[in-house]
Amino acid sequence: MVEYRIDRRSGVATYLQIVQQTKQALRLGLLEPGDKLPTAREVVAATAINPNTVLKAYRELEREGLVEARRGLGTFVRKGLSTAPADSPLRAELETWADRARTAGLERDDVAALFTSVLDQHFPYDQNHSKGDQA
Repeated sequence: MVEYRIDRRSGVATYLQIVQQTKQALRLGLLEPGDKLPTAREVVAATAINPNTVLKAYRELEREGLVEARRGLGTFVRKGLSTAPADSPLRAELETWADRARTAGLERDDVAALFTSVLDQHFPYDQNHSKGDQA
C-alpha cells in the first residue's frame, strides 16, 4: 500500500501531491492493477489533511482512468504505469549516484536541480503532457 507524504512547503497543491505520488507508485510497480488505495480516512489519519482533498485527488486519478471507485469497497487501481520496475539496475545506479551526491555535500534541492537539468536535456518537455502529469 502507498503511504502519502505531504510537503506543505512545496508550493504544490496537496491533492496534486497525492496524484503525483500515486502515479510514481504506479510507474515504479509499487501499485498494480487490482490494488486498493488507502481509504480517505486512512490518508487523513496519516497526513492530517482534509478528507475532501483526498477525494479530489482520487477523483482526478479516476478521471484519468488510473483508478476506479467501487461503492462500499474503496478505490482500486485500474491500470499500471510501470515501465521501470523498482528493482531495475537503473534504480541501483541512481541510488549509488545519490549516495555519492550526499557524500559530496549536496543538499536535496541541489540534487533535484541537477537531476531536473539532465532530465530536461534528455527528455525535452512534451506538449502532450500537462504539468500536473509530471510526477
